Amino acid sequence: MGPTKMLAFAGAATALMTTTAATAADFPIAPGPAYPPVIETSGWYLRGDIGMTNQKVKTLDNVLFPGTPDLVHHDKNFESGMLFGIGAGYKVNNWFRFDVTGEYRGETGFHGFDTWTDFDGNPRFNNYTGKKSEWLVMANAYLDLGTWWRITPFIGAGVGWSYNTIHSFRDAGTAPDGGGGFAPTMAFAKAGSKSNLAWALHAGLSYEVTKSFSVELAYRYLNLGDAVSGDIIAFDGTNNFNNPMHFKDITSHDVKFGLRWMLQPEPTYQPPLMHRG
Repeated sequence: MGPTKMLAFAGAATALMTTTAATAADFPIAPGPAYPPVIETSGWYLRGDIGMTNQKVKTLDNVLFPGTPDLVHHDKNFESGMLFGIGAGYKVNNWFRFDVTGEYRGETGFHGFDTWTDFDGNPRFNNYTGKKSEWLVMANAYLDLGTWWRITPFIGAGVGWSYNTIHSFRDAGTAPDGGGGFAPTMAFAKAGSKSNLAWALHAGLSYEVTKSFSVELAYRYLNLGDAVSGDIIAFDGTNNFNNPMHFKDITSHDVKFGLRWMLQPEPTYQPPLMHRG
């Protein structure tokens, strides 16, 4: 190939490469994937709850306790019980909701035992039994912490009012019989009720069955305040003191199963993110 032909071939190749590059530069860049819109759901909802209570009392107190020699409370326990609740609330968005609930906490048994020494030096004991129930109204707020595979963990807190009732209280003990031995004694108290400020902490998981219906499994720490019986009256009908039994600082570890129904869920769509070339 002569020099003239080689120069012509090189020029044609250069022109072809330049044209191809210019044409390629004119091609649009392929857009990135479109992100699905974020759906925020808000609206009013109804709820129902059922669960188990695990309650304890910090202190027992009575007007006769101060100054009683060697008084020791060996046992003061409540049995577990059932709770039933209903409520209504509003879901603001995917992260925040609040509700107001009313709840009946079913009857639970109480068992207590103490020992003491009377002023004559005789060892004595008291065996307590009774029953307790509550009505509870709470205002609660929750933070939903994100959703994965329709499962949403949440935390929350609440404040409200409890109405605690003690009934069927009995005090079985012993007293010297005057002959060197001991005779059984029995006392009882009528029902007594007390209103209290209550507060709670919540944690749990919810599962979205549909956009309108969710189920919950939750734990709640609940402080119910105090409870009080009626005056304790001896088996012979005597009552020389204003002496109800005080149950101070009642708390409960509750496990609840709940259902939530959105009345008219209102979805809000956020536009998808657009890819820029």
